[in-house]
Amino acid sequence: MPATYEPIATNTLSTATPSVTFSSIASTYTDLKVVIVATSSGSRTIWLRFNSDTANNYSVTELYGNGTSANALSQINFSAINLAGAANLSTTIPHLYSIDVFSYRGSTNKTVLATKAGDQNGSGNYVADVGLWRNTAAITSLTLQCGNGADDFSIGSTFTLYGIKNA
Repeated sequence: MPATYEPIATNTLSTATPSVTFSSIASTYTDLKVVIVATSSGSRTIWLRFNSDTANNYSVTELYGNGTSANALSQINFSAINLAGAANLSTTIPHLYSIDVFSYRGSTNKTVLATKAGDQNGSGNYVADVGLWRNTAAITSLTLQCGNGADDFSIGSTFTLYGIKNA
């Protein structure tokens, strides 16, 4: 990572869990980045929430492809940003997620850019999401849920939160 990226916290799971939360996020950065390498118990997507907000304040537009076809989807008024909604986590092969949260402490709605690359036993996929949290509060915590709490992230899954200065 460039020198402007500062690791804030890393969580490598020693037990399977349905969610990972980063809380008490300092306001000393301009942007945030989350990097995830994960598998799941039930081949689910990842749901992203800010500040424990479960109201229908989230939207996402997604482009995805698997080497033979490409498609798009849009979800509005959801209770979380559904990352890579068209391509689930694998139960055996780790997938890589990169999530950028822009101006997380600003006074406007928050935007998110997320990408996911994965292999499903020889059939790869790539997903790009643009998400929106319609709230003007500074982000002080973020939660990543496996399948909106329906399954668990597997043991060994790794979640790292970075702060970005002067982006």
